[in-house]
Amino acid sequence: MRFLSLLCSLLLLTATVASAQKTPGRDGTFALTNARIVTVTNGTIDNGTLVIEDGRIAAVGADVAVPADAEVIDCTDLSIYPGLIDSGTQLGLVEVGSLSETRDYREIGELTPHMQALTAVNPNSVSIPVTRVNGVTSVIAEPEGGLLPGTAALIGLHGYTPEQMLLGGYEPVVLDYPSTGRRGWWDDRSEEEIEKQAQEAIEKLNAVWDQAALYARIDSAHAADPDANRRPEYSPAMQAMVPVVRGTQPILLKADASADITSALEWAAERGLTNQIVLSGAEEGWRVADAIAEAGVPVLVGPVLSTPSRDADRYDKPYANAGLLHDAGVQVAIRTGEAENVRNLPYHAGFAAAYGLGKEAALRAVTIAPAQIFGVDDEVGSLEAGKRANLFVATGDPFETSTDIVHLFIDGYQIPLESRHTELYNEFLRRSPGVQK
Repeated sequence: MRFLSLLCSLLLLTATVASAQKTPGRDGTFALTNARIVTVTNGTIDNGTLVIEDGRIAAVGADVAVPADAEVIDCTDLSIYPGLIDSGTQLGLVEVGSLSETRDYREIGELTPHMQALTAVNPNSVSIPVTRVNGVTSVIAEPEGGLLPGTAALIGLHGYTPEQMLLGGYEPVVLDYPSTGRRGWWDDRSEEEIEKQAQEAIEKLNAVWDQAALYARIDSAHAADPDANRRPEYSPAMQAMVPVVRGTQPILLKADASADITSALEWAAERGLTNQIVLSGAEEGWRVADAIAEAGVPVLVGPVLSTPSRDADRYDKPYANAGLLHDAGVQVAIRTGEAENVRNLPYHAGFAAAYGLGKEAALRAVTIAPAQIFGVDDEVGSLEAGKRANLFVATGDPFETSTDIVHLFIDGYQIPLESRHTELYNEFLRRSPGVQK
């Protein structure tokens, strides 16, 4: 049975690679003319021109000269937007959710911060072309499972190897903050059990952090005087935590319940980690929005297209969460938390826009805001000269399901709008033999 399961998995992976994008992207010099250009950071330019050269935006504006060697793409009645960024996914880490052989986002054990999501990203994933043809050009690929499940990675959705896809070197360690409350309607633990187990989980987190800090001090002492101080006994998990406890590696702190968010902020403040953390998930962030704003911690909100965390809450609280946090003064980016359906990021942003965030802030929440949070706003997130040419050309508002994307560029490569979906559509549209008459 194990052999049969492995054989089926290999066949599925073979089919996956075979059905991924077949036509490679084209690089060169391009001039997108007569377009409505939504720069995000510098307003909207009507009837403008954007020039792509050597993988970057060479010029953008209303009076831009078109290079003699440029391929001109007329964008009359079309709009140009920066590529969208999803701030929390498992894209490229899972291919078939029901097959454990294709799930690479979870390792065995509670403490695996040395496990790097980047090494598990599959550049040939079928889901990547499906995602990017909807305007998503960059995502956070993150592991899950356990207290410290590994390090996440910000990747661009074009490249033959994971290393080529890494964007800006942003690789935060993921900390799944211990739950301090009831996990759901199915949780039948008594209040005493909940409190006891929550306290034990926090004590375990503190013990791990103290151990990592001690390991880092021993490592520093050895580096300063190798003859007088022994090297610490090698531990992959502790070695991976050294840059974290030294304050040089960011922390993606995942917490959803309001009590957990409050506890996590207090814990981070006590450890002097507030400036290192980015809060991810924050399902009930709206309940403690003022506390988050006071701490000055950015939040990766989502999924937006979800149901309320409590039966007594209004149906639209997940939709309104981002807007309520933004109104409180929190820097907000949006995440889908998806693997196969990351393509729906524009609609998560659209719902957030409709339920209080507003269109302009929602667009920033999937472009320049995550770029700023991840420290890559000099590379992506807006349409400015010198930045990477990560952008798309659309027939209308990208948050509307009726909008079509007609051109897509990642790192200056014009990416074919092909995916498993378009292939299946074309195959059955032109099927032979056809339907009997």
